[in-house]
Amino acid sequence: VQLVESGGGSVQAGGSLKLSCVASGYIFGRCTVAWYRQAPGKSRELVAAISGGGTASYGDSVKGRFAASLDNVKNTLYLQMNNLKFEDTAVYYCSADYRSPGNNCFTTNKYWGQGTQVTVSS
Repeated sequence: VQLVESGGGSVQAGGSLKLSCVASGYIFGRCTVAWYRQAPGKSRELVAAISGGGTASYGDSVKGRFAASLDNVKNTLYLQMNNLKFEDTAVYYCSADYRSPGNNCFTTNKYWGQGTQVTVSS
């Protein structure tokens, strides 16, 4: 399984970015997939998640500004980030819950991408 993020970069506060996460060896849409981020000196935090049933949820700090979506045809997870703030600066990671051969999902075991840097200047 490989998850590859892209779309990070530098942007001024108030700007937008759209992150992508392409999966190989894993089919999105059956187990929970999510975006996390980690800023320097801070622990990794959940940004957005989409359950296997398609329900999206968001961290409080990004509600109303970020939107996660799935393209099942392209097997790609997206994160549209609008009205970016300085405190959104972090490395953003894509994750996917492990799915067993019996199609059970395990939230305690996740696949991770390598991360993509988002830098917001104030």
